[in-house]
Amino acid sequence: MPDRSPPEGGAIPGAAAAAATLVAVDDDPIVLELLRHIIGELADVQVLAFGDPEAALAWCRANEPDVIITDYQMPGLSGTELITALRRERHVADVPIMMITATGDRAVRIEALNAGANDVLTKPIEAAEVRARTKNMLAIRRGQRLMAQRSSWLEEEVRRATAAIAARERETILRLSKAAEYRDWETGSHIVRVSLYARVIAKRLSLPAAEQDILFQAAPMHDVGKIGIPDSILLKPGALDEAEFDVIKQHTVIGNQILGGSAAELLQAAAEIALTHHERFDGSGYPMQSAGEQIPLRGRVVAVADTFDALTSQRPYKAAWPPALAWAFLEQNVGLRFDPACVAAFIGAQPEAEEIRSAFPDTAAEGGPQRQWSAPIAAAADGI
Repeated sequence: MPDRSPPEGGAIPGAAAAAATLVAVDDDPIVLELLRHIIGELADVQVLAFGDPEAALAWCRANEPDVIITDYQMPGLSGTELITALRRERHVADVPIMMITATGDRAVRIEALNAGANDVLTKPIEAAEVRARTKNMLAIRRGQRLMAQRSSWLEEEVRRATAAIAARERETILRLSKAAEYRDWETGSHIVRVSLYARVIAKRLSLPAAEQDILFQAAPMHDVGKIGIPDSILLKPGALDEAEFDVIKQHTVIGNQILGGSAAELLQAAAEIALTHHERFDGSGYPMQSAGEQIPLRGRVVAVADTFDALTSQRPYKAAWPPALAWAFLEQNVGLRFDPACVAAFIGAQPEAEEIRSAFPDTAAEGGPQRQWSAPIAAAADGI
């Protein structure tokens, strides 16, 4: 694995040194020329001289200087007025500024410092002192830029680390879903379709894009609890009796126990869906007989998606329903089994749903637990 830590000395990968830009502002051209000569002896410093403070302000608003040196008494804008205006510009707010004044008045110095000057120098200026103070301000600016670059580098590293964690969470979801698939009649395409249906419903409900993605990634785990159901019941080709159905209902609780307790948001969502996707809007579902908005929205969304796909899919114990009958069943059970808003959202996306159903058919032979999951989910991850 490549070392992504910054090199010793604090340098940031890809950060290149550039000549610093110093803006000098004075209405006296002789002083400007003197400053240009004094500062010009410093390495890697470009001096831009302005005799008009308004012109200097305009340039600084459109560009980003590294250091600013300004006179105090100038026509148009005084040095303190210029500093005040510069400090209002976000990108110049922290740029080191030195004011040079011909007056030794203490009040003027305090006024300049209060306006935002970092340093105040009194005329007549001495070349060595100007260079020393300028070097100090340039060092401050280099430190500021280095911190900004390091902050950007750290943000990118955090983004990479977060993406890696999210990828591991998704892999956990996929592998657990694949494990559940080995113990059930349902095909891998069922898992894909339910995930895509759930995302379509979430989009139609105008849920945030992040929540749409969470539903898509977590929905495959809705039946993971079937891992804990005995084969004699789970794989029974005929109808279940009441006692057997009571056992099968426990897959919701088992799934929640498998997935619950994680700090990962994706696994928390999957645990919530596993527990609640068989609840009914009228309170007649299981395992908790929750009703209405007591049922988490994620569970209500997956209930619609899962039921529609179960109805339109062939199983050893039932034939696939024609899509028209499945859509009618959803409408007939609005407010009973299903959240009216979720059903309306899904019906509003009927063309998309039919496209999904056609794109991901059940291809494995019926008659036993299916083992064709990885390829469909990989294709589905790219969207329809």
